[in-house]
Parts: sequence; structure tokens; C-alpha cells
Amino acid sequence: MKASFLRGWDLLRHRGPSQIQFWFIALAVGIAAGFAAVIFRMAITWLQATVYGTPDVNRLASFAGTLPWYFVLLIPVCGGIAVGVILHFFTPDGRVRTVADVIEGAALNDGRVEKRAGIASALCSWITLSTGGSSGREGPVVHIAAMIASWVSNLLRVDGITGRDLLGCAVAAAVSASFNAPIAGALFALEVVLRHFALHAFAPIVVASAAGTVINRLTFGDVTEFRLPGNGALQFYLELPAFLILGLVCGLVAVLMMRALFWSEDIANTVQKRLNLPHWLRPAVAGLMLGALAIGFPHIIGVGYETTSLALTGELVLREALVFAVLKVVAVSITLGGRMGGGVFSPSLMLGALTGLAFGLIATGLLPTVSGSETLYALAGMGAVAAAVLGAPISTTLIVFELTGDWQTGLAVMVSVSLSTALASRLVDRSLFLTQLERRNVHLAAGPQAYLLAMFRVQGVMRRPTDDGAADEAACVAMIEQGLYVQTTATLETALPLFDRSGVAFLPVVTLTGEDDAPVLQGALFHLDALKAYNRALAATAEEEHS
Repeated sequence: MKASFLRGWDLLRHRGPSQIQFWFIALAVGIAAGFAAVIFRMAITWLQATVYGTPDVNRLASFAGTLPWYFVLLIPVCGGIAVGVILHFFTPDGRVRTVADVIEGAALNDGRVEKRAGIASALCSWITLSTGGSSGREGPVVHIAAMIASWVSNLLRVDGITGRDLLGCAVAAAVSASFNAPIAGALFALEVVLRHFALHAFAPIVVASAAGTVINRLTFGDVTEFRLPGNGALQFYLELPAFLILGLVCGLVAVLMMRALFWSEDIANTVQKRLNLPHWLRPAVAGLMLGALAIGFPHIIGVGYETTSLALTGELVLREALVFAVLKVVAVSITLGGRMGGGVFSPSLMLGALTGLAFGLIATGLLPTVSGSETLYALAGMGAVAAAVLGAPISTTLIVFELTGDWQTGLAVMVSVSLSTALASRLVDRSLFLTQLERRNVHLAAGPQAYLLAMFRVQGVMRRPTDDGAADEAACVAMIEQGLYVQTTATLETALPLFDRSGVAFLPVVTLTGEDDAPVLQGALFHLDALKAYNRALAATAEEEHS
């Protein structure tokens, strides 16, 4: 029995899992990711209640308004100091890992993500969300799930396709367990992380998502995050144009939020560089700014579900909705620009609900005889802004339904979501996450035809002088003297445009040992070899996405 088990384990590690084995592995990964998401949520609740001393974290904003002002000011500062110290010692760049890094891992690293920096990021996000940071928990949860999938993929030594599928399973289970949203969790993994709907990945991802949901319901019960009033009736035909306009408004609001996040990151980088501020102090400064803002407006603290619920139930007036929306954008920009950690989904929900409520109050006030409830506009706005920020209209539409339990107003939500995502995707690189990667020169938004070139280093495709069909050494030397060559560390993304400009059949590949030293010839990259490698990669990607 022991020998059979060892033989089976050896086959599993070296030849990869069979289809039946993979289903069991996917289920196990889903269960592990589901428990991780639930534990992370409970850890936030415990630390938040401990730090602020509130008996009900769902009413944190109201409770924080009763605390002494210096408590509200100092708690985020202390959290920022802790975050800064962790990032300083455990990350190479002082940056919290997010959903964008998971998307990059799926596309460029065979479904793997960083572990050391990922664990540090999870700790930072936990502290941030518990000490007044104005962000969401879905980003950290997704990255935690990705680390679990990466560990399993490395343990079993699986290939890129299987690694990406396991990553999708873990992400789906984590999102489902975090929000009690099984359908949206599965589609989020496919639409946002894997960015395809391949049939071979769909079934195991759904199984893992279901496992995550079961874990959530066993822990918290079968309840929705938000409760809506029962008067959200849509006055069909006459009212639909208003939701089209709401979608465009929400698309612009989502773009403003994303631009504010990028602007705050750039400003913080510039200030930090000019003042020579240590990396570990940056989150503390952000915490100080958040604490000062929270003294007057405690609604910005945490994920903001209390304020979102007030918007969805119509318990805010127009002025409050507008002011809270602006302040939420400011608070999220400070939190993420200060590298404190957390995600953007929950802030997007809050901003969308406030935007929709404000729009609904105006619309129902202007045309009361042909308008339904303003809370329906809040629901549609919640989905429209979040979908535009995430670049995920399908999964966001479904997660709004699952968070609220309201499936009767689907047409209004779908119309607003479609218009908001269509508009926002034209003004940014499809989504917040893909734009973040584009700002790091990781070109995923344009599709595999753009980013696959960056995956192939010249050194792995070139012909060495001893290989068959190697380039003539004298010709290579002459081209090097003309400055026509590529380095071994370059990628096809650099080499192919050089082929197009020069029209040559091959390029010398060199190493540069110093500024004054002559380039050392290592081989030659042939145009035909580069195109063949690129074509094989495109074919493999197409096969994966359509299998």
C-alpha cells in the first residue's frame, strides 16, 4: 500500500494530475482558499473591534464618530507605521501586492505569484483594513488565494495551463467565500484573472467556487451583505433612458476614481523622492491624512458597508451622497497612494451606490410621475461603477445581485453596467488592474499578441556559434561595429521591431561587460526563429483559450 501511494505521488508530481485527480485537487484548493478568505475576514473583524472598541463592526462609522478625536487620528497612524515596517523588511519595492499582480502571474508566470511579498501584503492589508484604511478586502483575499494555488502548483510541478486553472479555482473560491457569491466568484476568476472562458477551466472553477460558498454559509449563514427596501419597482420603457444616462455618468465617475488613484501614486512618489522620505514612513503619513479626514467624516473608515447600506436604502439626502462620494475617492486615493494595502472593489461599490443615489434623487425629483424608487438607481450605480473599475461587467452584475438578493431589477443594472464599462474602457486600458500593469510596462490589455513577445528572451531563441546554421562570425562583427545588435537579456519585444527597421535576416546577440568594453558576441538571433517562437506561443495560447 505504501509503495503504491509513493508511486502515485511520484507520477502526480512528475507527469501532472489526470483529469479526475485535477478535480479533487481543484476542490481541495477551493476549500483551502475558502477557509483563508473566511479567516481573513474574521481577523479583520477581530482586530477592528479590538482597536476601535466597537461591539459591532458593521456600524463602525457611526461608532467612530463617538470616539475622542485623537483616537480617530492616531489609530490609522499606528496602522501605517506597522504597514511601513512590514513592507520595508519583506518586500523589495515597498509595494503591496494586488489583483493586478495575480493577473500578471496568470498571464506571464504560469499561474504563480510571489509568496514572501504576498504574505507581507496580506498582513499589511489586514492591518490597514482594521485600523481605518479606506479600501476593500477582495484584493488581499484574491492574492492570498493565488499564493495557495502557487504553492500547490509548485508542489506538483504542473505546467502553465494547469497552474492557471488552479489559480482560477483558488480565486473563485476566495471571492465566493468572501462575499457569499458563487456565480460571481466563478465568473470573476474567468473574466478578470484568467481573461478567457475556456471550457476545460469552467467546471473545476465552478466546483471550487461552490466549495467557497459552502464555507461562507456554514460560517456566517445564508445571508446577503445588503438588505434593500421592497419598493424598487422599475417603470419600464419610460425610465430606461435614465439608466442609460446613469451608466454614462458612472463610467465617468469610475474613470475619475481610477485617475485619482494614479495621480495620488505619482504625487506620493514625487514627494517621497524630493523629501528623501524613507519607504517605511510613507504609509504612516497616509495614515495621518486619513485620521485627520476621519475626524470630521468617519464614513471613510474601512470598507464602507454601513454607508453603502444607507445609500441603498435611501437614508441619505442629496448633499450627503455627493459629499461622501467625493470624500471616499479622496480617502481611497490616500490609502492606496500611501501604499497601505487593500482592494478597490468595496470602495467602488460604495462610490457607485452614492453616485446612483444622488442621480436617483435628482431624476425622481424632476420626473416623479415616471420614475421609480431612487434606491433602484443606487443599486444600478453600485454595479456600474464597480464594473467599470474592475473591467468586469458580467461578474460585477452578478455579484451585485448576489450581494443584495434582488434579481427583479436586472434590466436596469445591466443597462447601466454596459454603458459604464463601454465608456470607461475607452478612457483607460480596459480596467484599473490592466492600467496599473500598463504603467509598469506590462502590456496585457492588448491581448496575447502584445505581451507574449516580452516572455521570450533573446538568449533562449538565439543560435550559438557552435549550433547548426549559425550566423557568420565576421558578418556579426561587422554588424556590431555598426551598432546593430541586441543583448542577451533583451526580449523579442525589443528584437522584432529592430528586424523590421533594419531588414536584416539575423541580429548579433552580445553581452556588455562595461561601458568602455567591447560587446562580447554570444550568438545570433534569426528573424525566422523569432517568428516561429512567437507563432508557437500564439498557437498554444489560442488552444488553451478555446479548449
